[in-house]
Amino acid sequence: MNGAKHPTGSQQALKVLLVDGEPGRAAILERALLDAGYQLVSRLPSVDHLNEHVQRLQPDVVIIDIEFPDRDCFENMASVSRTNPRPIVMLSEESDELSISLAIQSGVSAYLANDIPPERVRPIIQVAVARFREFQALQQELQATKDQLADRKLIDKAKGLLMKHRNFSEDEAYHAMRKLAMERKQKLADTAKSVIEVFDLLNGGGSGV
Repeated sequence: MNGAKHPTGSQQALKVLLVDGEPGRAAILERALLDAGYQLVSRLPSVDHLNEHVQRLQPDVVIIDIEFPDRDCFENMASVSRTNPRPIVMLSEESDELSISLAIQSGVSAYLANDIPPERVRPIIQVAVARFREFQALQQELQATKDQLADRKLIDKAKGLLMKHRNFSEDEAYHAMRKLAMERKQKLADTAKSVIEVFDLLNGGGSGV
């Protein structure tokens, strides 16, 4: 694919990992991918050890064409989503609600209950990539919120310890930790964690709060 253009118009072609155990069907989809401007990094006969292949090949998109996905298939996809998240397009003969739900829970970005017509390859992959990016953004936002709440709990606990054991007011406790954080050039939450650990040691493993 020398000189192949990225499907969005840039010069870098998206790399696709194709998983399909039917050689004839896989060859048709492979041709459609190449014609649409994608780079095929590998074609695998099954989802076995999928996460290891993704780690090694670093594809931008994974396409899985499997007639009847089983538990192992969903577990392999879920493993990728946990450790090497990628947009996953799944093609299957199964169109029941349970199969679709399991696929989505496993990290599938686009699920089709039939083969992809060649002319639909590009828009389907583009939609999968867009959905994946949106989901990742939401996950990052959710994680940031969780981290902020966890940091706030640490800071509040450390303030409570200083107020209880050093007779500080809430403002005095906060400013004391803030000053220490600046001196150590660390996050306030990290300083709060250190304060809690010190009181835990002084109290024999219990902060008393």
